[in-house]
Amino acid sequence: MNLPASRTYAGWLAILRMLTGVIWLTHGIPKFLNSDQFMPPNGFVVNYVQQGVARTTGPYHDFLINVVQPNIGVFAELVRLGEVCVGISLVLGLITRLGGLVGIVLTLNYMAARGGLDTFNAWSSIDACMMLLSAVHLVLPTGRFLGIDGFFARRPARRAVVAEVVPERPLDRPTAPP
Repeated sequence: MNLPASRTYAGWLAILRMLTGVIWLTHGIPKFLNSDQFMPPNGFVVNYVQQGVARTTGPYHDFLINVVQPNIGVFAELVRLGEVCVGISLVLGLITRLGGLVGIVLTLNYMAARGGLDTFNAWSSIDACMMLLSAVHLVLPTGRFLGIDGFFARRPARRAVVAEVVPERPLDRPTAPP
């Protein structure tokens, strides 16, 4: 039994990359189109952060209270911009590894804000699935097939190694110590 060619695997990974990007875009674009429903002061992000403060403890709780809440507008912009940038990165196959990394960071934050990373519910959520999909694109070079990353990954053709014979004069006597 023969395994499929590497192009077959690359093709399926490219499809997975593009589908993951489309999912990120379907979550990010509505946050731009319906800004009043997402952005502060009355948008979804305010309630989400307040629920995160109520559900979390420890350093992440302190981070939400001391850093995120006072700068909620900046973090809301970062969330929606991050989702759209990850989506574009994966759909186009442009800096896909960075897109995968940002996708992992976003989903870990979503999971932590929902009550922590130590519960089964956190790891059985859609966010965990998106984190896994983003991790695939961090680990594997999925942007090199049907993606812009493939143009930058092209290497110049290798030149053949040619053996050279360097003439040396013959030895007069042994060179080893007696």
